[in-house]
Amino acid sequence: MFIDVWKEEHEKRTKEKVNEAIYTFVAVNKAGTPVAVPPIAPETALEQERYAGALRRRQLSLILAGKLKPEEATELKALFS
Repeated sequence: MFIDVWKEEHEKRTKEKVNEAIYTFVAVNKAGTPVAVPPIAPETALEQERYAGALRRRQLSLILAGKLKPEEATELKALFS
């Protein structure tokens, strides 16, 4: 989930983006074990950009945790080709 935080001044009728955050949620069953969820399909250009960024962040996280070999990080490699 991507959250944008905005500051709004009603008297001046201005609006300014002041922060953004990325939240990741994991679906779990009653025992607390992660479960699969249906895939999402980003629709707008902004959603597609954020989705691609999420895939790259996930691959980087997996590489740093030793759970993915750098040569298998297709989304990250695509940045340099």
